[in-house]
Amino acid sequence: MSAPSLAISSVLQGGYAHPLSRKWQAKRSLTKEMLMYPIFITDDPDAKVDIPSLPGQSRWGVNKLEEFLGPLVKKSLKSVILFGVPMKCEKDERGTPADDPQGPVIQAIQIIRKLFPSIFIACDVCLCEYTSHGHCGILHEDGTINSNPSAVRIAEVALAYAKAGAHCVAPSDMMDGRIKAIKQALIDNGLGNKCTLMSYSAKFASSLYGPFRDAAGSAPSFGDRKCYQLPPNAKGLARRAIQRDVNEGADIIMVKPAMPYLDIIADAAQLAPDYPLAAYQVSGEYAMVVAGARAGVYDLKTMAFESVEGIVRAGCTLILTYFTPQFLDWLDE
Repeated sequence: MSAPSLAISSVLQGGYAHPLSRKWQAKRSLTKEMLMYPIFITDDPDAKVDIPSLPGQSRWGVNKLEEFLGPLVKKSLKSVILFGVPMKCEKDERGTPADDPQGPVIQAIQIIRKLFPSIFIACDVCLCEYTSHGHCGILHEDGTINSNPSAVRIAEVALAYAKAGAHCVAPSDMMDGRIKAIKQALIDNGLGNKCTLMSYSAKFASSLYGPFRDAAGSAPSFGDRKCYQLPPNAKGLARRAIQRDVNEGADIIMVKPAMPYLDIIADAAQLAPDYPLAAYQVSGEYAMVVAGARAGVYDLKTMAFESVEGIVRAGCTLILTYFTPQFLDWLDE
């Protein structure tokens, strides 16, 4: 018995039968320009300390940045985002060391700009690494977030990074009003048209941040961050946060984490179609992919591409990922 004839509209496989024609099915393909590499800068200038929970990643001292970044720049590394990891400073309730001119972030900005002028330098802006309590803002006496002074303090730190030469400031604290405060501070100081403001607009209270907190020493000393980071089920709240940050002056919108929140990325692409859209493939996502490959579940390269291509497919034009060094090689193959 012969098979029934297929309708013309049912025949799709001819369109992706060849490896090249499969590539043409993508509306957007991953390029090196879309990658931003998160790096940890510590206040020991000669340090290179491996991070066990984040395989292949280290904390770096500023004197090691040339040997660390030089080979990556030769492979066309385009951008980095800096996270300060102070180990020696005296932390306090308002995160005073965050904008210390001798602190790791400001020193790293200046050194990278001198050594590698082609690199786009973004700086994460938060207080958790610098506060005695480990929370991302300034607290009331009862331990809850005090929003107004928190936004003011975050804006002070962002401005200090911009004045030091950062091309982009990226507040990850999730304090209400901080985008407006930062934008106004940049404008008032003649930097509104010189420094990009990338907002962690939809940052969820995720279980996937554990390796990062090991790397940055930023776990809170009490409680959690669920009163300011978004609940994982809060689709509507995420949409409102995205629209708020657009209205307050963000230049780039970010969703974090990435893989469990592809629907939010797609929503952000619809809500802010005229803005660059970033996603952070966070430490736990990276560690899961690496762990699965080490367990023989899949090939690392294949799975890394699948994970990031899903983020791109959802609408992102910028990916913050710890796989950046590998992608710089893989995209040349």
